[in-house]
Amino acid sequence: MFLHEHPYPPFIKDDTEKLIVGTLPPPRFSMGELLEQDVDFCYGSYYNSLWLFIDKIYNLNFIYDNSEEAIAQRKAFLIKNKIGVCDIVASCEREKIDASDVGMTNVKLRDIIGYLKEYPNIKTILFTGGNSKNGPEYFFRRHLRDYKLKLELVTNEVPRIHKFTLPVIAREVKQSVKSKRTIKTVSLTSTSGAANISISKQPLYRQLKGKNPEFNTFDFRVMQYSEYL
Repeated sequence: MFLHEHPYPPFIKDDTEKLIVGTLPPPRFSMGELLEQDVDFCYGSYYNSLWLFIDKIYNLNFIYDNSEEAIAQRKAFLIKNKIGVCDIVASCEREKIDASDVGMTNVKLRDIIGYLKEYPNIKTILFTGGNSKNGPEYFFRRHLRDYKLKLELVTNEVPRIHKFTLPVIAREVKQSVKSKRTIKTVSLTSTSGAANISISKQPLYRQLKGKNPEFNTFDFRVMQYSEYL
């Protein structure tokens, strides 16, 4: 059995407003066996297209290699745009050493709610995947139950949007003032290639493909992600 631990700490700043939440990088990142075009940072796998989408949306000309410069480029983008990254899986066990979410067992979750309390400027969570088994939204729903919280549906259109209310307690001298903080969650289409089949079945994708035969699943994700990043 392979113990797959997340290799990166959360990347969150005091002014972070949006938080990207996935599961965890492929095992090679934990094992220090990066490919030539991998970046040693969150979502650094060249086969995970998040940074390719962002590069396309903002025309950033990112470097795709193991260099410190490549890491610095991505951190600078996140800081400038007040975006953080905090994958929800701290560790898991695998019988097969691959990046499949379904293959994760004995999953240990990070305390996302704890980070939300620590960083009160976060207003939106962007899941890089939906509520399928062992996806980021799936685990987050489980995590919310530990706090007796739950997601409330806002829209069932893809990407699905939910919200939840996080109690806030501010203590001032001898009195306690209670308030509530509403946080929105957006379940974006997964950045992995495995999601291409589900994208091809979506009515909107078929409509856009019909109008422009050159339109593809990469273009569809760029269109979707550009609205929220």
